[in-house]
Amino acid sequence: MTTIIGQPLHRTDGVAKVTGTARFSAEHPLARMAYAVLVQSTVAKGKITAIDTARAGAMRGVLLVMTHKNAPRLPTPKPPGKDEQPPNPKLSLLQSDEVLYNGQPIAVVVADTLEHAQDAARHVLVRYAAQPAALDFQSAKRQSRAPKPQPDRPSETARGNAESELARSAVRIDTVYMTPMENHNPMEPHATIAAWAGGQLTLHDATQNVSGVRKAVAKNLGIAPEQVRVICPFVGGGFGCKGSTWSHVVLAAMAARQAGRPVKLVLERTQMYGPVGARPMTEQRLRLGAQPDGGLQAVMHDTVSHTSFLDDFTEPCTSPTRMLYASAALRTTQRLATLNLGVPTYMRAPGEASGSFALECAMDEMAYALKMDPVALRLRNYAERDPEKDVPWSLKALRECYRVGAERFGWARRDPQPGSMRQGRTLVGYGMATATYPANRLPAKASAMIRPDGTALVRSGSHDLGTGTYTVMTQVAADALGWPVDKVTFELGDTAMPQAPVSGGSMTVASVGPAVQAAARAARDKLIALALGDAMSPVHGVPADDVLVENGWLVRKSQPGRREPAAALIARNGGAPVMADSESKPGDEKKQVSLHSFGAVFAEVHVDADLGIVRVPRIVAVYDVGRLINRKTGHSQLMGGIVWGVGMALTEKTEMDWRVGRAVNANLADYHVPVNVDIGAIDVTVLDGHDPYINALGARGIGEIGITGVAAAIANGVYHATGKRIRDLPITPDKLIA
Repeated sequence: MTTIIGQPLHRTDGVAKVTGTARFSAEHPLARMAYAVLVQSTVAKGKITAIDTARAGAMRGVLLVMTHKNAPRLPTPKPPGKDEQPPNPKLSLLQSDEVLYNGQPIAVVVADTLEHAQDAARHVLVRYAAQPAALDFQSAKRQSRAPKPQPDRPSETARGNAESELARSAVRIDTVYMTPMENHNPMEPHATIAAWAGGQLTLHDATQNVSGVRKAVAKNLGIAPEQVRVICPFVGGGFGCKGSTWSHVVLAAMAARQAGRPVKLVLERTQMYGPVGARPMTEQRLRLGAQPDGGLQAVMHDTVSHTSFLDDFTEPCTSPTRMLYASAALRTTQRLATLNLGVPTYMRAPGEASGSFALECAMDEMAYALKMDPVALRLRNYAERDPEKDVPWSLKALRECYRVGAERFGWARRDPQPGSMRQGRTLVGYGMATATYPANRLPAKASAMIRPDGTALVRSGSHDLGTGTYTVMTQVAADALGWPVDKVTFELGDTAMPQAPVSGGSMTVASVGPAVQAAARAARDKLIALALGDAMSPVHGVPADDVLVENGWLVRKSQPGRREPAAALIARNGGAPVMADSESKPGDEKKQVSLHSFGAVFAEVHVDADLGIVRVPRIVAVYDVGRLINRKTGHSQLMGGIVWGVGMALTEKTEMDWRVGRAVNANLADYHVPVNVDIGAIDVTVLDGHDPYINALGARGIGEIGITGVAAAIANGVYHATGKRIRDLPITPDKLIA
């Protein structure tokens, strides 16, 4: 058993970050750098009838004002094949005068300084022929449509006859839940530096997907992917919004080519609302029917989420409903309401975060209707197999999550009567919910090099969003090599490195980890083969299975005294480093088993009886996520998701002026994310586990499961405290005192 994997090692990139030497995308110094600023539309729908750039273009330091009138004509991208999904939203690249949402990029100003570019951008004069815009969700909902089918995201599903089973159920609930638009707000805004050298383009881009950016930019510019290099060694938060390639990235490349010098384009905080996605608003109707003993007869989940006229995005809220509980019959539908807004996008636990709020609140309502403990109701409907796919789980310890969580939380002390628990004038509530997220994996590549100085270098074109990728991959590599952790360097964030998938969908560890492990083992095996063939080596000629690499030394297992440092072996054989490449791919395991992570979340809420202010003094959460590679970074990941769940429940909402379709709280002062004073004690437990199907490491991703179930647990706790059921997030004081 390894002594490295699972250990709570400090972040290998920690010193660089706290000392300011970690270089983020906007911080790379290039000679002759110019600075770009986006100009955005101020109407939600219409045509640009005139755009006057004369004054802006004549201002001090201005190098270029690029509009739809002078932007280079780009090739029309080929439509995706029959079974191919477009990897990114359609972009606004100054190819026409059409405006489809307020905040759409309509010009780029480039100048010798940022201040000159900002000043000139304010002097670009635009006239529009405004047209009536679709900005009312309820009206758009009446014309909703089914989304295009996507793998694992069907627009409709059914098993059994849900209508019939619901009608004959002894207890029924029929409720509607609403979730608002939310914006990602990473500390690092979107930023791109574009530089051309001949026909070669280098992009320093704040992204969760360097390979995806390379492909998308090349496709939009009509050049070969080999002509584009994308570099991103550090990401200052992404949460999904940096998983796609947005308009500003391609616009920066276009502007750099036009200006004939490197161009830096950094979005202002207000520009992070609209052109780079958001969590879409949803309306979700849940109908549940149950027997008197709590057995679910019927589950019906109908979701409408908003999308854009520019391109479609579906928030798959029904995903957890389809697999989480056993029921006699089930039906789910997904529909889209199209609005003149920017294209929505993935946001931490897309679908599962919004969907689990509705489903888990509905389960709580059913528990009260049955006069049944909420944990007991979930155990009564525990799915021993995936009810959607009718296959066994790869590993499921959700029962243990409920047991350990309830015990650590003190759930047995809960008086089930709403409003019955108090501390003076403060109403106290206990709520709980189930957490779940699929275990995803994609192909990934890695390389490993054992150098003659006794150090090792391992690379993969992955990403570290602050989640600990540098650290956990160092641990995986060191364990597979048999090397000291402090002698192993892991590098990422460059398309010049072996290709890795997007760091999204909680798949980085599950995808890149096996590739790193395989490359490191291959390099180790080459080292052992070198020693076996070297007459001067202490392990020369012994059976290969009698040799191991331990702490950077080659050692004979049966005679530990026969050993030598790997550096000496390499030096004696010409000094060339020992290198290996590897690729790791998922197999057909998804046909055999269902791959999911699970958890149980328990929340204590305090509600001021007079003011309706909600506080969450403590949350207890227990997770089944397979093998945890690093206890410290993993704990931080799960805590971060829980904190975001508190924000989702109580504070986060993109407030729109629906007359014009623009966010009015597009800043960190008015868009309320949780801060330290909002967060109480968070007790996280990860069960020991090893998923034998997901990969050789037995490790699933954990980036998103932490947010799932949290908003519901808090909302359920608020009901227990007050007797008021709030079904429209966020839960603000006005909704409780109305």
